[in-house]
Amino acid sequence: MPSILVVAVLVAVAVIAEAQQAKKVPRIGYLSSSDPTRDSARAQAIRQALRELGYIEGQNVVIEYRYGEGKLDRAPGLAAELVRLKVDVIVVSGGSIWVWPAKNATKTIPIVMVGAGADPVETGLVETLARPGGNVTGITLLARELGGKRLELLKETSTKIARVAVLYDPAIPGLVREVKEVLPSAARGLRLTIEPLEIRVGDGLDKVFTALNEQRPNGLYVPGGRAVTTVIKQITGFALKSRLPSIYQSRESVEADGLMS
Repeated sequence: MPSILVVAVLVAVAVIAEAQQAKKVPRIGYLSSSDPTRDSARAQAIRQALRELGYIEGQNVVIEYRYGEGKLDRAPGLAAELVRLKVDVIVVSGGSIWVWPAKNATKTIPIVMVGAGADPVETGLVETLARPGGNVTGITLLARELGGKRLELLKETSTKIARVAVLYDPAIPGLVREVKEVLPSAARGLRLTIEPLEIRVGDGLDKVFTALNEQRPNGLYVPGGRAVTTVIKQITGFALKSRLPSIYQSRESVEADGLMS
């Protein structure tokens, strides 16, 4: 009889545990390098994709949002907060430099990277693209390798283009590599001269616009980066006013009156 009772108790515990597990609401951590306004389109797309799979925020899934607002030094603390909340997965938007703080914060919670960034194999985030290993997976857009094509497309807009100013954020390793390695090589083949100009978060554009007026380039190349996206409207406005053919990294820049991307 005691043995039957023990079995019955164990079965009951197992049933209760299974019921509790079934009621557990998945919790997703969302770490973004941007802010809620600029990141709204990406966040909305994720919510829509979850809804199509039967997960509705506030009903059967919880999403914990954390925004770095372009301040990389905030990433470790925000990642640690998500780990303390015991989220089931961490989605990171902002490239490899934002994935690393999450990876350093946990070795067990799955991390899904989304968006642009440096080669994850080259930066050590994953072992190989086919078999990432560890707890990092997801997608990355190796957009820097498209730099030469962008220059080619820009040149096709006008036969007069010979000198191209490049506005970039020096705080982003991938952009620095593009400006220092990818673009110069492509420019030589296209017989173009590259004139890099740095834009840092928090800096005004007066110096940049003054330099552009002095150098008088006949083409403008504007890759992404937090420092650029926060002032993209001013940049596209300057290009329009100066009748300066320009190419950008994203569709959003074209929607902000940029020529093409």
